[in-house]
Amino acid sequence: MGKWIENQSGMEIKMKILLTAVNAKYIHSNPAVYSLRASAEKYLGAETSVEVVIAEYTINQRAEDILAAIYLEKPDVLCFSCYIWNVSCVTEVAREFHRLRPEVPVWVGGPEVSYDAGAFLAANEAVTGVMTGEGEQTFPELCSYYADGAPEPERIRGIVFRRNESIVTTEERPPSPLDDIPFCYDSLSGFENRILYYESGRGCPFSCSYCLSSLDKCVRFRSLSLVKRELLFFLEHRVSQVKFVDRTFNCNHTHAMEIWRFLAEHDNGVTNFHFEIAADLLTEEELELLGRLRPGQVQLEIGVQSANDATIAEIHRTMDLARVKKAVRRIKEGGNIHVHLDLIAGLPHEDYRSFARSFDEVYALRPDQLQLGFLKVLKGSYMHAHAEEYGMLFRGSPPYEVMQTGWITYEEILQLKRVEEAVEDYYNSGQYAVSMEVLAAQYDSPFRLYRELGEFYREKGYSLVSHSRLRRAEILLEFASECAPSAGDILRESLLYDLYARENIKSRPSWAADPAEWKHLTRQYCKNGKLSHVERFFYRFMRIKSGGVPARDAEPVYMLFDYTVKNPQSRQAAVCEVGEFNAQGLCGY
Repeated sequence: MGKWIENQSGMEIKMKILLTAVNAKYIHSNPAVYSLRASAEKYLGAETSVEVVIAEYTINQRAEDILAAIYLEKPDVLCFSCYIWNVSCVTEVAREFHRLRPEVPVWVGGPEVSYDAGAFLAANEAVTGVMTGEGEQTFPELCSYYADGAPEPERIRGIVFRRNESIVTTEERPPSPLDDIPFCYDSLSGFENRILYYESGRGCPFSCSYCLSSLDKCVRFRSLSLVKRELLFFLEHRVSQVKFVDRTFNCNHTHAMEIWRFLAEHDNGVTNFHFEIAADLLTEEELELLGRLRPGQVQLEIGVQSANDATIAEIHRTMDLARVKKAVRRIKEGGNIHVHLDLIAGLPHEDYRSFARSFDEVYALRPDQLQLGFLKVLKGSYMHAHAEEYGMLFRGSPPYEVMQTGWITYEEILQLKRVEEAVEDYYNSGQYAVSMEVLAAQYDSPFRLYRELGEFYREKGYSLVSHSRLRRAEILLEFASECAPSAGDILRESLLYDLYARENIKSRPSWAADPAEWKHLTRQYCKNGKLSHVERFFYRFMRIKSGGVPARDAEPVYMLFDYTVKNPQSRQAAVCEVGEFNAQGLCGY
């Protein structure tokens, strides 16, 4: 080891330690590698011996392209951040890189490698060692070792590494006080059009058996003065979105209220903040404050997971479903906050019918997004330890997704996968909001609607190709003609409404009437070209927001779609009846 390395010309160059992230999507950033680099700030100055560099890629890139890019970086030490979605790619790249540069140490860290680090090293000979748990104190010491030869690896807490033919595990490192961890964003260069992540707290007070966060009972918070100063950085730079990675953000009422109050007082009119919360913990004071926030300023993710009491008890989850429903309805009434609700398929005591009931109960809350997840049986979790007891079969490689349990078969899981796809395409996309309300009114169970829609896609082979928005609308009409024929007339109009609410579509649907019939209204009200559109309807779809499907009117109504004004929640155009404008001469929402 030594402070400096000589290149072939005899000039001294810095040692390069490459922190590598392989993200799920380009829009994501990896807060772990930025936090580690910030923690090694003493090595980042011009006179220091180590250069700590970040390289980010995505799982959508070919492994060989990531390998080539890393090789050309010429790292002296290579580090990877590992999760269930990227570990397969990481181990492949690490293995091939080691063959090319066997002299370069390869280190990994992250939840996917921390809980059985010895076994991971035994299975991956290309990897030198694992940083287990939190790395903000471990990584700087590792930098010191490679730069200066001290401290010796045996004295670095929180690592597992190879020593000749043996694997050495050092003493566990205790959690860091959060105020000791540097703010990881010194610049926003390179973060344009990407999501930024921030944590004001670590640990979780709950014990959900499927979640690794339940293992960290040391709940810690960053001091509010520090949090406010760092949030101002995002606000002053007018970033698009900041996602808090705190587990159960509102588990501490005072902490949550102070932050939400601060954001309300310092709103820049642009930045959206995402929080994962427990809805049943929301107080009247919190609900009142949330109701006053700018539309689009905050979005909330709420993990319901199941509406089955036996399942909730078995997974050691603490939740009052009645309070969750009451809080969600209250938030939705405000119309200013995007609400994302989660369900997990494959949990203990949840069979196919039980999951269908859970789906219907959560769907009835009309969240802006309803995510159907499938249980991941994570190493280190209580669920993993009791998988055999629950009759669980799960994939042997990441992401360890459940295939069947003692309560649900693999065939039923596959059916739920098709439900998930239908929900993503037609509900969560927000592109067919009115039409799905029209169709849901034809069914006694929303779950049955999406199950039949998913089966329709499978039978017709439509799941095998991607489709445009217009083509998906055509498929929905085809589906209704077979499965819900009484919805045909209103569905044709509702799809027209949905299509134009999102954009002034270039290709007019084949079932739409000739717009020449009302061209006099188009000339009168569409003063800004393609940024507005007039369409004729016999149903007043604005009424559908308050529940129920409108009846067909004898006389047509002409609706103006104004694309210069969009709802910050749904991103839909402002819509009003022709001639009905607000005080500013614009359509309302």
